[in-house]
Amino acid sequence: MAQRTVVVVLFDGVQSLDVTGPVEVFSGADRTGRGPGYRIRTASLDGGPVRTCSGLRLVPDGSLAEAPAAHTLLVPGGEGTREPDPRLVDWLREHGPRAPRLVSVCTGSLLLAEAGLLDGRRATSHWLVCEAMARKYPRVTVEADPVYVRDGHVATSAGVTAGIDLALALVEEDLGRDVALEVARHLVVFLHRPGNQAQFSAQLAAQTARREPLREVQRYVSEHPERDLTVAALADRARLSPRQFARAFHAETGVSPGRYVERVRVEHARRLLEDSSEGVAQISRACGYGTPEALRRAFLKALGQSPAEYRRRFGPRGPRG
Repeated sequence: MAQRTVVVVLFDGVQSLDVTGPVEVFSGADRTGRGPGYRIRTASLDGGPVRTCSGLRLVPDGSLAEAPAAHTLLVPGGEGTREPDPRLVDWLREHGPRAPRLVSVCTGSLLLAEAGLLDGRRATSHWLVCEAMARKYPRVTVEADPVYVRDGHVATSAGVTAGIDLALALVEEDLGRDVALEVARHLVVFLHRPGNQAQFSAQLAAQTARREPLREVQRYVSEHPERDLTVAALADRARLSPRQFARAFHAETGVSPGRYVERVRVEHARRLLEDSSEGVAQISRACGYGTPEALRRAFLKALGQSPAEYRRRFGPRGPRG
């Protein structure tokens, strides 16, 4: 098989990490020397340099008009997606459907949506713009939580570093798990952050409480997911009545105590399944579920797959629990 050509679209106000993250993944896969690899080309509208939103100056290989036919057409995000050049949107509208694989990183999905390339599809973007994106483009099914979403030949990722996760998934699809793992190790990142994983951790998804007793409860939950974390037990730690505690916790964090505990426990179990060889029964107890069946129900609800299925896809090689 011939090299896969990756064309990266550049424009003023692009987010530099949206460009360099995936490019490092694809070029790293090429340097392994295993498989046909990738031919990477960058292009701007007129072929001239662009200024990133952080002030860096990027010099493309040429203009979009001169760009080679792309196997993977990659559209990064950045502040430049807020008021895009109509010529860029027109170019994407014409050339996007021709690419066997169309990819956006972060708010690059806004450019694809503006060009009509996401109509009738599921997509994601940076969590900060997902709500506005759904309102502006009602024909797009916007999913705010996933790290990345794949719908047919179109793949969209969440903010910034999620582009690395998506690029690694594409390399694994193209060249196999071993190549993707080698690239991930070289970049000192995890290979397996699945697409349907939340864009940020339970602690980041919830706000940090203002009052110290509630912040201490949040720390306690994160450090001891295996313990009694009922509302009554947590209220006692905060020295509040259960009703006062539940109201105050929700008011200051944006989620109920039960929802926060559930997120932390699923996240902890996910890490253990990815990084350890402990059995599912042990992990169930370590995360406060008690039984494998309770853990299974929680995983099906949160991730749409059982712990065993999750470990087969994303866990370490070796013994399986």
